[in-house]
Amino acid sequence: MIAKDYPQLFETCYMQTLPNGLTIRAIHKPEFKRIYVFLAVNYGSVDMEFSFEGQIHKTPAGVAHYLEHKMFDLPEGNAMQMFTALGGNPNAFTSYSMTAYYVRADRRYEENLRLLLRMVLTPCFTPESVDKERGIIAQEIKMYEDAPDTQLYETLYAEAYVHHPLRVPIAGSVESIGQITAETLELCHRAFYQPANMVLCVEGDLDPAVVEAIAREMTPTFRAPMAEKLPPLPEPALVPVHDCLRYMDVSMPTFTLAFLLPDTSPGDDRREIAADLAAELLCGEASPLYRRLYEHGLIDSGFSGGYECTRGKAMLVFSGDSRDPDAVCAHILNEASRLRSEGFDPSDLRRLKRSALGRRLRDLDSFSATCYRICADYFDQVDYLNFPAAFDAVTEELTADCLTWVTPVRAVRVVIAPKQEAISCSS
Repeated sequence: MIAKDYPQLFETCYMQTLPNGLTIRAIHKPEFKRIYVFLAVNYGSVDMEFSFEGQIHKTPAGVAHYLEHKMFDLPEGNAMQMFTALGGNPNAFTSYSMTAYYVRADRRYEENLRLLLRMVLTPCFTPESVDKERGIIAQEIKMYEDAPDTQLYETLYAEAYVHHPLRVPIAGSVESIGQITAETLELCHRAFYQPANMVLCVEGDLDPAVVEAIAREMTPTFRAPMAEKLPPLPEPALVPVHDCLRYMDVSMPTFTLAFLLPDTSPGDDRREIAADLAAELLCGEASPLYRRLYEHGLIDSGFSGGYECTRGKAMLVFSGDSRDPDAVCAHILNEASRLRSEGFDPSDLRRLKRSALGRRLRDLDSFSATCYRICADYFDQVDYLNFPAAFDAVTEELTADCLTWVTPVRAVRVVIAPKQEAISCSS
């Protein structure tokens, strides 16, 4: 494996790409007891339309999440029990853009790594097991439908976009998963679950050469054909809906206010840093606006703001609970206008930069966070461990540019209020 040093982080990452296309990242952390194995697939809930084997395929919403559930089935039984017998603690998740499988192991990590690779690369879908899982996933979907935090963001994406599959919930709907069959899962596994569409990241007290040897042993020797993801239709130039009001069983209104940013291109990690810094300048915990809102009881400590981006679709998002969401949103827009006209103190930006960089450095203590970011950023054509250089490259001008998009015409607001008789949305 090739060793790449990151002197500013005092880290070394061992890198390799196998002939079958599997990307491997291994970070040796001497004297740490726990080893973290993370296998990411560049396939998420938004990948519903694709070209594969000479055909265009349009799959139901929720296939990526359904597939995640079913990958724990192996011909000889449930992989969860096998991991437990090996001392491993496995789990998985599906996001809009990625499916990931991971296991934490205090011992026998080599066997846990072998099992994880075998599990993810072994399709085992019978009509009976797929039908059985449908009821479990339907219950999960209904749970999400009753969760205000989930509904807040699902509604935000549904109102912000007209065509993009981000507007569709990750797990799909009870109706859409009813269309998913064993054949659907087999197709999507064959199309996307190929080593060349995966990143394996392992961190802990390990020998990188052993990680590579196991990966070679447990994965195919050849590079198989993969699906080509089809781009969604272009979005309208103007935000279609600016305000949406829903009613649920909440004790206090909860809201999110988002501002749509221009689409991003892969490979530029400065945008996330600059946008997060802009959010901090505007309404971060150390900002004058945050203090005013907090002192007047308009927000609580759960209020937050930051950058969200999936497959180039970017937003600056603020959210929290408030007895008067209208007032909070008005204050945010007024403060953004003031900062655009008067500017901000460069010393404030430098201070926030140092604080944000410090948080990133502390995050390196979390193996799970590090492995996730390495894989997610790789799919975005970014080397995550180069983040100190990215921070250095963020300028006042780039940060100020993010504030130019915090305007009413770019805004989408969703409010979930205590339950009443009606649900209404207005543009």
